[in-house]
Amino acid sequence: MVMVLKTVSRVVRVSTTDRFQLVNITREVESFVKESGVCNGLLVVSVPHATASIIVNENEPGLLQDIIEKVKWITEPGSSKWLHNSIDDNAHAHIGSALFGHERVFPINDCRILKGIWQDIFLLEMDGPRSERKIVLTILGE
Repeated sequence: MVMVLKTVSRVVRVSTTDRFQLVNITREVESFVKESGVCNGLLVVSVPHATASIIVNENEPGLLQDIIEKVKWITEPGSSKWLHNSIDDNAHAHIGSALFGHERVFPINDCRILKGIWQDIFLLEMDGPRSERKIVLTILGE
């Protein structure tokens, strides 16, 4: 038996309004998976920017603010000494992206993303506001 895998991709664009911000993209991602027709495979959610990340966590307002505050706490101390800031004053965002990662991978089973009930998918903006952030969704499956 020969299994034929297909690849489906989409770019989602979002705008951000704050220097640090979490944007919930779960609905867009779930819609893409449903529309793809892929019922078993892998989904990659990636942000092709060096100053943003993709994270997964609970969509609770207090927790989201806690995450933002911790990201600032991790990336901003000593920012006056970051060498990259002599170019464009966003070394903290590059460091955050390097630490938190630009992508997440999810299994797809029974035509749905396998994730925890409390897990949502977020763009973590660390160098906003930005008029457009691209998020690349790619599925490989059957």
